[in-house]
Amino acid sequence: MELRRTVPVKVTVDPEQATLLHETIEQFLWAANYVVDRARQADGYVLTQSETLHERTYETVRDNTDLHANHVQAARRRACEAITATVTKWKQSKTASLPTFSSPFLEYDKRSATFHDSCASLATVNGRIEVSYLLPSNTADTPHEAYIEPEDHEITGATLHYRDHSDEWYLHLRTIAELDAPDPVENGTVLGVDLGVENIAVTSTGMFWSGTELDHWRREYEKRRAGLHRCGSRAAHEMIQSIGQKETGRFTILLHRIANGIVEEAADRACSHIAFEDLTDIRDRMAGAKRLHAWAFRQLYAFVEYKAKERGVQVEQVDPKQTSRRCSTCGHTDPRNRPTQERFRCRACGYENHADYNAAKNIGYELLRNQNGAEGGAPVGVRVNGGAMTASGADIALPISG
Repeated sequence: MELRRTVPVKVTVDPEQATLLHETIEQFLWAANYVVDRARQADGYVLTQSETLHERTYETVRDNTDLHANHVQAARRRACEAITATVTKWKQSKTASLPTFSSPFLEYDKRSATFHDSCASLATVNGRIEVSYLLPSNTADTPHEAYIEPEDHEITGATLHYRDHSDEWYLHLRTIAELDAPDPVENGTVLGVDLGVENIAVTSTGMFWSGTELDHWRREYEKRRAGLHRCGSRAAHEMIQSIGQKETGRFTILLHRIANGIVEEAADRACSHIAFEDLTDIRDRMAGAKRLHAWAFRQLYAFVEYKAKERGVQVEQVDPKQTSRRCSTCGHTDPRNRPTQERFRCRACGYENHADYNAAKNIGYELLRNQNGAEGGAPVGVRVNGGAMTASGADIALPISG
């Protein structure tokens, strides 16, 4: 089993090195934007094939820049990925523009960089430079200790980022390790997870993570930004960027905490699967959701996915249609079953509970039905507060508390 991680590490860069890196980044961005420009066709068609764009751009980029050959190829790959993403949105009838690369970053692989325990040698437009990692004096319980120092973790590449407002450089180191696959969970069960605005996540076992903290800090940062926007100075603009990074950092820590809780709950209850609702267009589906919530849900899913993988637990998405209106006890579906945002009361059987808890169980049942339709390895039930139940509502005698 492969375990992949990305670890941001601040690096020391002196003024002479900074000049070289800025020039390399400028040429790298020019190369990526040139590929995008050459992808446009006179008839309106846009090329996405990497091999075709390589033939159309490689020699010109090499002739007009001092980039390392691998930087030229990395710029083309980044451009192709962004172009393909735009074309995919067009096919879905969504409005999108072809990408323009302006954020200062630079891709490195094992041919354009050499990575060591405490430093890295990086190719530039004028030879190589060596930059040192700026690490805390004690790296215990840090991503560096977990994913960079161990011999079984290999650094495969990195993305160099320059933060203009703070004049800082960061290498986002990509690591990979081959791990022994964990033993499969016998007679596995599903942990359903419902996502929402009032409660970020609720599990089918009755665990709740409130959205109060996320919303509090969202409003707090919005107020700070609004005041700085009214000021309009360059210093205010730089402060807005700094606030954005602090906001993202705070929310990321919160989401990691929730993800750890969900995975621990699944492991403690011997679940083989965690079921989330399909995140496609979740902002449009969910009343009251903002762009921040959609980002948070996707980040949470990504965190749970890779954390669960280490525990041998699969994470999947299911169609959420009617999961908030369907009774998890008798299956009766009626929009009137949910008279308020928080309350669920089945009009057929009278089952009553928190609406998000009811939805979490239904999400688990949805994956259970999907799995039971496949060959082999199907979970036997959904973990609920009192044990586990099958999709038909029958109790399963499993030795768990709750």
